[in-house]
Amino acid sequence: MSNLDQIDQRLIALLRHNARESVATLATRLGVSRGTVTNRLRRLEDEGVIVGYTLRLRPEAASDGLQAWMSIAIQGNDARRVAVTLLGDPAVQALHATNGQWDLLAELQVATLPELARALERIRLIKGISNSETSIHLETLRATAPPATLTKKDS
Repeated sequence: MSNLDQIDQRLIALLRHNARESVATLATRLGVSRGTVTNRLRRLEDEGVIVGYTLRLRPEAASDGLQAWMSIAIQGNDARRVAVTLLGDPAVQALHATNGQWDLLAELQVATLPELARALERIRLIKGISNSETSIHLETLRATAPPATLTKKDS
């Protein structure tokens, strides 16, 4: 996989939000020409960075794949750069700034355990990440009335 520059990462982030966005709208949001967007999309597809376009379902509606949360510690003042890089990773569905021991919480969505292993390896190699811890989502428990009662919800 090639190194993704900031425009590639922003393009991927925009497509994650709406994979059906027009090239013209993407170009406007990125501040580049339509030809630049078209060429970058073609290159990202040819290099296997973008392997397809899909839709996202509510977590309750999707039953396949793996979801994980990765807590990330950032060294120095690299949080903004690391966040931009993370948002360009295909496994990262959302990114949250946190306080306490961890600086960021990344929501990861992948199809298989090997894909998760590759995503974790990519993410851990990002310059500025000093430590991480990953938890795999097993099931969702939700409170129902009365609050002391928990019910299991398949996800």
